[in-house]
Amino acid sequence: MNWLLVVVGGMAGAPLRYLTDRAVQSRHDAMFPWGTFTVNVMGSLVLGLLTGAAAAGAASSQLQLLLGTGLCGALTTYSTFSYETLRLAEDGAWLFAAANVAGSVVAGVGAAFAGAGLAEAIWG
Repeated sequence: MNWLLVVVGGMAGAPLRYLTDRAVQSRHDAMFPWGTFTVNVMGSLVLGLLTGAAAAGAASSQLQLLLGTGLCGALTTYSTFSYETLRLAEDGAWLFAAANVAGSVVAGVGAAFAGAGLAEAIWG
C-alpha cells in the first residue's frame, strides 16, 4: 500500500510543478529559468521541513512517502534543471548558466536547512 501513497503524492506534485513553473515563468521576461528554480527551492523547503518533523517524531513514514517521495519527487526536477542549464550554456548565456547552478544549489540546500530548522523550532 506504500506505493499508493507515492502515486497520490506524485499526482499532486506533477501538476503543482507544471502550474507553478508556468505561473512564475510567465511573470519574468528573462532567459533565466525562474519557474524551475522556484519549484526546486520549494521542494527543498518542504522536504527539509518533513525531514525535521520526522526526526522529531512528528511525521510518520506514511507521510514521508506521501509528501517526501511522492509530492516532492514530482514537484522538483533535476532533469529540467540540468537541461535548462545546458540550454543556457549552449546559447552563450554562461553567466545565467553559472548563476542557475550556483543559485539552485545554494538556495536549495539553504531551503532544506531552513525547513529542518523550522521543524526543530515547532516540534523539537
